[in-house]
Amino acid sequence: MARQLRRRRTQLSLGFMVALPVILWLAFSFGSDDNGSRSSFVDLAQGGAANFALVCLFFSTSFLLIVVISLFFGDTVASEASWSSLRYLLAMPVPRLRLLRQKVVVAALLSFVALVLLTATGWVVGALAYGTGPLTTPIGDQFTPGTAVVRLSVVVAYVAVQLTWVAGLAFLLSVTTDAPLGAVGGAVLLSIVSQILDQISALGTLRNWLPTHYSLAWTGAVVQPIRWDDMVRGAFSGLAYAAIFFTLAALRFRRKDITS
Repeated sequence: MARQLRRRRTQLSLGFMVALPVILWLAFSFGSDDNGSRSSFVDLAQGGAANFALVCLFFSTSFLLIVVISLFFGDTVASEASWSSLRYLLAMPVPRLRLLRQKVVVAALLSFVALVLLTATGWVVGALAYGTGPLTTPIGDQFTPGTAVVRLSVVVAYVAVQLTWVAGLAFLLSVTTDAPLGAVGGAVLLSIVSQILDQISALGTLRNWLPTHYSLAWTGAVVQPIRWDDMVRGAFSGLAYAAIFFTLAALRFRRKDITS
């Protein structure tokens, strides 16, 4: 963990989690609302800290967080191979599954820290800019600040679980290639393909099997009462794909000839 925290890519990734809410605040400050509508979470971003934090998550879950998680998991083993240090790690000797376990634990902690840091910074920036008013939804529901924190916690927990499939996919690619950029880019590319396919209505119920189909199911946490159905399906889908990808990664790494 100490080594990863000293790396520039980790510092830049976590730093951008702090910078994004500030960038969004500047965009809302210098922009103008011409239509005056309140039909989406983005339209309500300036309603208070909770709304602003929710909008930060809304903008991040479909791409930015996928990139960050892919970076932490896709770079972890492939970077060792690209530095030609992987074979020396295993020559200590270090059991291969133990090495993978430690890599996964550190990458998971960094990914979760990035998610929490984004949400917390969004809340702080929103509180300073717009106050700590109630959380307001596009359909008119309002939640007190205390309840809003609980609902945001549910959203963060769901996003963390649902995106485990990205972690598993990036990790599988990381143990398959010696190019970190290939592992990170491959995971991001496949996630984009999944999102595109999910927009094709001709696929019908086949879209339900796509890992990104329930990526926005967290919106069920900000209605009264909470809609758990899609969130449960999305969490199960993410964990199922993650279990498959991590298992394949472990099997692949155990049988792979390490020459890098």
